[in-house]
Amino acid sequence: MEIKILGTGCAKCKQLEKTVREAVDEMGLAATVEKVTELTDIMEYGIMSTPGLVVDGQVRLAGRLPKMAELKSILQRAGA
Repeated sequence: MEIKILGTGCAKCKQLEKTVREAVDEMGLAATVEKVTELTDIMEYGIMSTPGLVVDGQVRLAGRLPKMAELKSILQRAGA
């Protein structure tokens, strides 16, 4: 599984990255987590507000921070 956190470095973007890494560890997922900070790269995904969450090339979340339970659900559905 390939997970990308889209964000230029704001507090919410950093929090999403931290939460994603915790969820991946807790769930025991075989995943790579990458932080995408370049605005041009972020724009390629068509999101208008950050943070963004991309799992295996698909935008799963944009513009808000999910709670841990929601994040785990997103990751679980993406890996199914």
